[in-house]
Amino acid sequence: MTDVSNRSPMPLAPGTPFEDPFGVLRRVMAPRERPVPGERCEMCGEDITAQHSHVANIAEHRLLCTCRGCYLLFTVPGAGGLRMRAVPDRYRLATDFAFTQAQWDTLAVPVDLAFVFKQSDPDPEQPRRLVACYPSPAGATESELDLSMWDDIVASSATLADVEPDVEAVLLRRTPEAGFVCFLVPIDACYELVGVVRQHWVGFQGGAEVWAHIDEFFTDLYHRARLQPPQR
Repeated sequence: MTDVSNRSPMPLAPGTPFEDPFGVLRRVMAPRERPVPGERCEMCGEDITAQHSHVANIAEHRLLCTCRGCYLLFTVPGAGGLRMRAVPDRYRLATDFAFTQAQWDTLAVPVDLAFVFKQSDPDPEQPRRLVACYPSPAGATESELDLSMWDDIVASSATLADVEPDVEAVLLRRTPEAGFVCFLVPIDACYELVGVVRQHWVGFQGGAEVWAHIDEFFTDLYHRARLQPPQR
């Protein structure tokens, strides 16, 4: 057996940066996001973490939880045909958005939140429909609007000119301070908001706690859009 106890350490190659041993230790010891027990990719069955991607099943009008590999398969235009589309990770604040109280009343939304999107019919020969939803204690409450309403919503904002059907939505919030605030968001963000409302809503008006969580949600939207939220 060769005795290596007295050997000098192997010298680093010229130009090799010195590796801080404590830096290595910190990286090894840093907590890593683990898959949620029982949560798996709905395409391949691989374990996925709480922060995962989604693919929209257009025909069944539902979102599939997917691993990153399966998600990337459907980011290529046309990869899923008319059935499957990757939900993009795009957040924009429509600073040029203009909306009136009369237009809001047309949505027939009893709360100060709504999201609007175009939804494809399972029959590809049929036209898309315009859907307005608002979060409630029972989940997402949905109503169908005349398609002309979409033109009214997006006409004033160049930010909303290329909203992708089925996978992106126009998210609206009515506030006493700023009037109407509008974001272009992935459709899964809207259902995340629905989950927040459903979990924390209390009584008839929702209670202070749910609106605090809603404020946090919109603050996060500003950061995702790489903007600073307005000061109150």
